[in-house]
Amino acid sequence: MRRSVPVAAIAAISSAGLLLAGCSGGKDASGGASAANAATKGIVNASDAKGGTVNYAISDAPESFDPGNTYYAFIYNFSRLYARPLTTFKPAPGEKGNELVPDLAESMGKPTDGGKTWTYKLRKGVKYEDGKPVTSQDVKYAVERSNFARDTLSLGPNYFQQFLEDKDKYKGPYKDKSKAGLKSIETPDDHTIVFHLKKPFAEFDYLVSAPQTAPVPQAKDKGADYTKSVVSSGSYKFQSYQEGKQLTLVRNPQWSAKTDPLRKHLPDKIVLKMKVAQSTIDKDLQSGNTQIDLAGRGVDGQTQAQLLTDQKLKANTDNALGQRLVYTAINSKVKPFDKLACRQAVQYAIDKKAVQTSLGGPIRGDIASTVLPTDIAGYQKFDMYPQKYDAKDQLDLTEAKKKWKECGAGKTDTTILARSDRQDEVDAATTVIDSLKKIGINAKIQQYPTSKYFSDYAGVPKFNKKNNVGLIMMQWGSDFPTGYGYLQQILNGKAISQSGNTNLSELDDPEINKLLDTAIANTDQAAREKAYAEIDKKTMEQAVIVPLTYFKVLMYRSPEATNLVSTSAFSGQYDYLNVGVKK
Repeated sequence: MRRSVPVAAIAAISSAGLLLAGCSGGKDASGGASAANAATKGIVNASDAKGGTVNYAISDAPESFDPGNTYYAFIYNFSRLYARPLTTFKPAPGEKGNELVPDLAESMGKPTDGGKTWTYKLRKGVKYEDGKPVTSQDVKYAVERSNFARDTLSLGPNYFQQFLEDKDKYKGPYKDKSKAGLKSIETPDDHTIVFHLKKPFAEFDYLVSAPQTAPVPQAKDKGADYTKSVVSSGSYKFQSYQEGKQLTLVRNPQWSAKTDPLRKHLPDKIVLKMKVAQSTIDKDLQSGNTQIDLAGRGVDGQTQAQLLTDQKLKANTDNALGQRLVYTAINSKVKPFDKLACRQAVQYAIDKKAVQTSLGGPIRGDIASTVLPTDIAGYQKFDMYPQKYDAKDQLDLTEAKKKWKECGAGKTDTTILARSDRQDEVDAATTVIDSLKKIGINAKIQQYPTSKYFSDYAGVPKFNKKNNVGLIMMQWGSDFPTGYGYLQQILNGKAISQSGNTNLSELDDPEINKLLDTAIANTDQAAREKAYAEIDKKTMEQAVIVPLTYFKVLMYRSPEATNLVSTSAFSGQYDYLNVGVKK
C-alpha cells in the first residue's frame, strides 16, 4: 500500500525534529531508562548477560548472506557475527564508531614499499565451526573468489581487482585451477598474508575491513550457493536457512574469547525473519517481539509521526547521520542525458524541498547540494545549482527551462528506477517525476526489490540502455569513513561493472579517475581530504548526480535489546556485533 504522510503529520514531524536532540525521557546512555538519541552518545542497556533469542526482521530479503557477495551496509554489519574480516570497527557511538581495530588479524597492517605492500598476521587458534583452523590461504581465497569471479559473484565492490598487481592475468578461482592462484597475494605461512599492490593505497587497513577478507575454505565453497551455508569463522553459525523467509544462527562451539576480544557471544540464538512489512516491523519493535530492524533505515512515515508526537515513545528513538546521501543518478550514457545541458536542466528542475517532504521532512535529512555528505572528512559546502523559491514555496524553473532549451531535447520520455520495498524511495521518485514534467520530461517509474536492484536492474548498464533508464534513485553510504571510501565506487570509471554496478551514472571522467588514484596514494591525510573536495566539485560540474538530502535515519530503539549503539561506520545503524536481549 502506498504510504502518504498527511500535511499535518509532516508539520508535527518537522517541529518534533527540532526538539528531538534535546528531549529526554530519563537517564542518559547506558542507564536503565531511555533518552532520545542515547545510542548516538553511548551504549544503551550495556550488559554481559547471556542467553535468550535476539529477533531481527527486514522488509525484503538481503541480496546475499555470502560475505564476499554483498554490498549493503546492514549485511557488512550483520555478517561479522559469522564471518571475521581482517579488521573491523570498534562498537562505539557516532563518529567514535569509525575507529578501526584488528579482528581476524592480530594487529593493523604493516605497510612497506611506500604503501604498495601490506602484511597482516592472523590470530592463532581461530577455528571454523567444524574445528578446522582458519589459515591465511583461506583469506587469500576469499579475496580471489569475491573479486575475480564477477560472473558468479557480482554484488560486492571490486577494489582488490582494481589495485592488486597482477590482476589482469588472473581469471579467478573457478577458472584458474592452479595452486598458486593470484600471485600478488602471498601466504608465506598459515598465519601471514601479504598484499602486493600496483600503486600505494594509504587507506588499505580500511579496505580489508570489508567482509570480502573473511576467510572461506576452498573445499566448502559452493559459488553462488555458498550464501545458503556459509562456514562460520565468527561467534555464530548457520543453523537453518529458508531462502527469502528465515535465517537462524546459533552459537559456534569452536569460537573462543581468547582469540576474539571484540565479540561478547551473548544470545543463544539469532533469528532473522524476511519479507516482513515495514509497518509490522515497527509494531513488533515497540511490542518487544522484534529487537532489530536489520536494514537499519528507520521507521516508516506513519510510525514516525506517532513516535515524534508521543514523549514516551520518542525517548526510545535515535536520529543519526550515517555518511549517506539520497540522490538521483543521471545516466550519462542514455539520451538525451548524454548532453551536459540536459543534465544541468535536471539539476535545476528537481524540487528538493518537495523531495525532502516526501522522505519524511527535515528529521530525515537536510537538503543536499554536494556529493560528499557533511559527516565525511573533506566535505566543503557549496551549491552549484542553487534553487530559488517564491513566497508560496514554488520552485523557480527559469534556469531549468533555459538549460533544457539549450539541450534541445524537447519533450522527452525516460524511465526512473526505485526500490519497490522502500516506500520513501518510491515517494521521492514520484516527486522527481512531478518536478520534471514541468520542463517537458515525462518519466515513468519502474520498481524492483532491494534484493535484485543492483544485480538485475539499476546496476546493469545493458538493462538501463535497453529500457531507456535515464534516472535512478539511490541512497549511498560510505564503504569506509573517508572520502575515497565514499567516492570511489560511485564515480571511478574503473568501478563500472556489468552487474552489481554502483557507478549508476556510468561516469568515466579521466580527470576524476586520476584524482581518485593519486589521492589514495598520498600518505598526507590533509592532502587527500583536499582532493576529495575537488572531486566533489568536478562531479557536480559534470551534473551526473542530483544530491537530494544528507540522509538521517530515525530508528526505534527496542527497550528489550541490550548493548545498542548507533555507529557512523555502518551508516548510523546499531552495531550488531554484541546485541543481546533482556530476559
